[in-house]
Amino acid sequence: MDLGAVLLAITGVSGTLGGALLTQRGAERAKKRELETSHAIQEARENRELRRRCYTELHRDARQFATALSRHLYVLRDRASGEDDIRALEGAKDAHRDRWSETLMVAPDTVIGPANELNDALTRVYGQIKRIEQGNPRTGETLRSAAEAQQALWPLIRATREAMRGDLGVTGATPWPQSNSFDDPAMISDFEGPLSDPNA
Repeated sequence: MDLGAVLLAITGVSGTLGGALLTQRGAERAKKRELETSHAIQEARENRELRRRCYTELHRDARQFATALSRHLYVLRDRASGEDDIRALEGAKDAHRDRWSETLMVAPDTVIGPANELNDALTRVYGQIKRIEQGNPRTGETLRSAAEAQQALWPLIRATREAMRGDLGVTGATPWPQSNSFDDPAMISDFEGPLSDPNA
């Protein structure tokens, strides 16, 4: 047998085997990239769903906390707060605090900014109402000033909602008309007169 023919045969077999090996490695790399892409898409989908759930609950709990603050103002206007009144307000505050803590861990800065402003405002109104309730208001704090601060929460809730919707990509090209149902000057006027100032 001719040595050249043997070398040629060995080279041919090596080339065939090497080509198959390279093809297999290429297929493995493509499959690995496909799995990584699929995993990244699934992770992004799960992260979006986590944010959506968190945002829904934060929006609900912020509205409920703001409503509980309003309700507590009316209680303070009409009578001394009872154990059930205090428990309802504290429950709304605690629910919001828990949801806010979760939001801090999953939301981007575009949501954290307006949500933080809302959280600070809710905390300030709560503090003002509790000081009035305990008969220890700061200078200028009355039921009316607390009612005004409570009404100022609604635009902050709307701004937070829109930031969350924007992050989730559900805000349309045309802005959703703003509801003024909570911007009610009649609510503030409910706290005018001698009942609005516990020190009067």
